[in-house]
Amino acid sequence: MEIILLRHGKPDIPISKNINASEFLNWINTYNLAGLCKTSNPTDEVKEVANKCDAVVCSSLLRSIDSAKALGISKITLQSSQFNEAEMPTANWAFLKMPPKLWAIFFRVLWLFGYSENSESIKETKLRASKSAKLLIDLADKHGRVLFVGHGVYNRVLAKELVTLGWSGPKNPGSKYWSFGVYVNRNSE
Repeated sequence: MEIILLRHGKPDIPISKNINASEFLNWINTYNLAGLCKTSNPTDEVKEVANKCDAVVCSSLLRSIDSAKALGISKITLQSSQFNEAEMPTANWAFLKMPPKLWAIFFRVLWLFGYSENSESIKETKLRASKSAKLLIDLADKHGRVLFVGHGVYNRVLAKELVTLGWSGPKNPGSKYWSFGVYVNRNSE
């Protein structure tokens, strides 16, 4: 049994000017509605790995679904918001402007330390990932090889959960677009 955690391709989001923290919430919403950038193509290696899978799971976010399509996948076994990216906290501050990418780093670090204004907490994300990991394991038990077309932070949380549940694989499945990690059930080797 194998579970492949794959990060989606590059989303089609406009380059944004500096914004304040209050405007960052709108930027997050735009990002979450974005599909895949037309120039973001999976490598042959990623396509080969994906095509060997017997079941495919996507989040409900368009960048995940579009990435599966870019891999040539015609049937998604399970698509659910259960597998969406870990939510990003925000704040209602208007006094400082930065690029959205810096706000994302800033708020993700705060999130890791427990700040979760307007989002799920890290604890809630870990609980969701625990349920998601069990769903992926059930699918792997039924189908053999499962591909999850997921997200950067959520894939790392899922990877940690899979390792905790006895699966072997990389600590980090990769943070670059189209990067992946393969997890194998140590009990079924």
